[in-house]
Amino acid sequence: MERNKGTRKTVAKQRRRAIFDWIITKLVVVILLIACIISFVSTQATLMEKRQEAAELDVLIEQAKDEKMELEKFVDANDLEGYMEKAAIEEYNYAYPNERRFYDTSRN
Repeated sequence: MERNKGTRKTVAKQRRRAIFDWIITKLVVVILLIACIISFVSTQATLMEKRQEAAELDVLIEQAKDEKMELEKFVDANDLEGYMEKAAIEEYNYAYPNERRFYDTSRN
């Protein structure tokens, strides 16, 4: 009888240990799965931000190309005075003497 009693305790300990190991293993798997999901969502959010930035940069590149083509047109035409006049009017808001400019302020 006593041999049987010791064997039962050992088997019971082994069973408890197996259940404990199983629970720990499942818990670790769940934690790793949650970490992977969080990482995936974070990466997708970053990816969307980078795609939006790339689209904005593409627009800026197109604008720079348009400006470059316009500048090349002035250089090829040897029309430096025309370019200077345009730059003075558009960028620095210069005007000819006795010139009146009207601005639409109703949109502001």
